[in-house]
Amino acid sequence: MVTRGFMGRKRSDAQGRIPPGQYLETGFPVLSAGPTQRSPLDRWTFSLEDRNGRPFASWNWEQFMALPQTDITTDIHCVTKWSKLDTQWKGVTVDDILKAAGIAEPPDAYLMAFCEGGYTTNLPLRDLVNGKGMVAHEFAGDPLTAEHGGPARLLVPHLYFWKSAKWVRGLRFMPEDQPGFWEAYGYHMYGDPWKEQRYTND
Repeated sequence: MVTRGFMGRKRSDAQGRIPPGQYLETGFPVLSAGPTQRSPLDRWTFSLEDRNGRPFASWNWEQFMALPQTDITTDIHCVTKWSKLDTQWKGVTVDDILKAAGIAEPPDAYLMAFCEGGYTTNLPLRDLVNGKGMVAHEFAGDPLTAEHGGPARLLVPHLYFWKSAKWVRGLRFMPEDQPGFWEAYGYHMYGDPWKEQRYTND
């Protein structure tokens, strides 16, 4: 099952699409907080957890690939000041993950994404639902490489790209906003590229 229309559409003109302080990048730079993580698909899982770490649902790779799949084209913006336009992704929207877990009324307003290698990042639930966030496993028609966060990464294109956590393994609900890895080191708690929210006091 493939659906369309995930908050993005292909546009040919870059005018008005590059946030303040950003430059246009035609490549795809590789930036990570640590070594590249590699997760064999036969051992990969993704979980949606409550605030105490108890899973509402968990999927192995085959089960995750059986969930509704969505293709998108969207722009991405890195906090290191590059922007890449019309990037193409495929994955499972957070809306479909919640639905598959049987969650009609989410229990908390915030989520922490947790990843292979210990990386985390915090997000308001409102920035992941209604077509705003997905767990992506393909880029430009190919399986997502480990260097770019494969086999699966979070994709939240309207925020700086550190919020699109590489090697994601799950989302955990939180009753209050708490800093993740980079946020604890002084990065902004939200990260809106159009407001240049790079660091804590921006």
